[in-house]
Amino acid sequence: MNCTYTYPTGYQIEKVFWTETLKGDESPDLSNDPEYSQRLQYLGDKQQNCTVRLSHVTLKDSHMYYFRFITDKADGKYTGKPGVTLNVTDLQVESPERVTEGDSVNLRCKSSCALTDRATFIWYRNSQPLTERRDRNNELLLQSVRREDSGRYSCAVDGHTHISPAVQLNVMYPPVKPVISISPSGVIVEGDSVTLNCISDSNPPAEISWIKGGTIVGSGRIFNISKISSNDSGEYKCKSINEHGEKYSDTVTLNVMYSPRNVSVSISKSGVIVEGDSVTLNCISDSNPPALNFSWFKENETSAVGSGQSFSALQSGRFYCQAHNQHGSQRSDAVTVTVHHVAGGNVIVITAASGGLFIIIFIIIILFILKKQRNVKAEDLTVKENDLYSDASQSISVHDKPLSELDSANDTLYASVKPKRFRGSPKTPESRDTEEIQYATVQHNRKTKTNRAEENECQYDDIRVHQPDAAVR
Repeated sequence: MNCTYTYPTGYQIEKVFWTETLKGDESPDLSNDPEYSQRLQYLGDKQQNCTVRLSHVTLKDSHMYYFRFITDKADGKYTGKPGVTLNVTDLQVESPERVTEGDSVNLRCKSSCALTDRATFIWYRNSQPLTERRDRNNELLLQSVRREDSGRYSCAVDGHTHISPAVQLNVMYPPVKPVISISPSGVIVEGDSVTLNCISDSNPPAEISWIKGGTIVGSGRIFNISKISSNDSGEYKCKSINEHGEKYSDTVTLNVMYSPRNVSVSISKSGVIVEGDSVTLNCISDSNPPALNFSWFKENETSAVGSGQSFSALQSGRFYCQAHNQHGSQRSDAVTVTVHHVAGGNVIVITAASGGLFIIIFIIIILFILKKQRNVKAEDLTVKENDLYSDASQSISVHDKPLSELDSANDTLYASVKPKRFRGSPKTPESRDTEEIQYATVQHNRKTKTNRAEENECQYDDIRVHQPDAAVR
C-alpha cells in the first residue's frame, strides 16, 4: 500500500506507524501485534514516504488501515484520514463443524471471484489432492461418511496456484474395542510396580474405567499399581465410553508371584500313640507358585533331618519345616514330639501350644496304666483261686492226742476239709457245680480245771459250699 505524507515546517518526526484502530493516543502499532508482526513491513521513512507491505493476506485482513506520525510538538500528532480500505477475495470451504459416522456430508468451495462456468475445482485432504474428485461444480459430497474421512479439507481452482484455507472435518464415532497393555510384561513379583494402559480409539475421546471382578477400581487411560501385592491378583478389563457408545476390552489376568508365607505344621495324629505307630507331620504353606521343596529340622540342629511335605517323627524333640519356591523361603513354628517310656512299650505324646491337650493326654496315660494293673491283679486272683481249689482237695487232719495234752490252750480251732466228689463220672463244668466241700470245725473251750466234764462244750459246724462256675467265680 503506497503512501506519502507532509507535516509543518519546524516539526521533527519522532514516530511513524500503521494501525487498524483509532483510539487517540491508544491506537496500537500493528508491528507490535502478533497477527501482523511477521507479515507487516514498513517501507517508508520519517520524511515523506509511508508505504507498507502486508504479506500472506487472508479474508480476516479485510478492513480499514490508518497511517499515524508523532512529532516533537505537544500538538503534533497526526492521522491520515480517510484510511486505506483493503478488500480481500478468497476461496473458502464451507463445512459442518461436527458430523457423525454414517451421515452424508456436503462440502462447498466458495469464492468471491467471478469464475467462468468452465472452471474446475480441485479438492485436498490434509494437503494431499483427491485426484478422483475433480468437479465442475464447487461441491464435494461424502456419502455415509467414515472416521477415515476426518481431516483438513481445502479447495482450489484448476489452473490457479492459490489454495483455500483448510477446514477441519470432524467425524464423530463410538469407541472401538479397547486393548490393554501391561508394563512390565512377563512375570510379576510381589512388590513390583505395574502399569496397565487402555488403548481406545474414539471421537470424542472416551472416558476410561477400570474393572476388577465386577468392581470399578480406577479411571483414566493409565492404571498404575505401585508395590503390587497378592491381593491385586485377578482379572482386569477396561471400559471405553462416549456419547455415541461404549465398548469393553478383553480380560487380562494379573498373576502376582510371592514367596512362601503362613508356613505351619499340621499333625496327622494327636494324643497317645502306641509304639509301632508313626507320627506324621505335614508342612502347610501359602505361596505362588506353590512350594515344592520342603526341609525338616530339629530345633538347635543345623542339618536337615528330613525332606518332603510330610515327615515321620520317631524321637522326642521340637521340629519345624521350611518351605521354598523360586522367590524365597519361610520356616514354621516348632512343634514338640515327646516319647514317654512306660510299661508295655513306648507312648508318643505330641504337644503343641495347647496346655489343655497335654492334660487330656496325661489322663489317658494314667488310665492306660491303671487298666494294665487291674489286668495283673485279676491274673493273680485267678492263680490264688486255683491254688485254693488244689488245697481244698487235700485232707487236713488233727493228730490224735489226749485232751489232757491240749489243756494249755484256752481256745483251739481244728479244721478238716474233705471235698466229696462223685466218683466214676467225668469232670465237666456241670459236675464241678455239684462238687461239695465239707468243712468241719471243732472248738473246745476249757474254762477251768475244776469244771465238770459235763460243762465242756463242743461245737460242730457242717458247712457245705457249692463251688460256682469258673466264669462267675
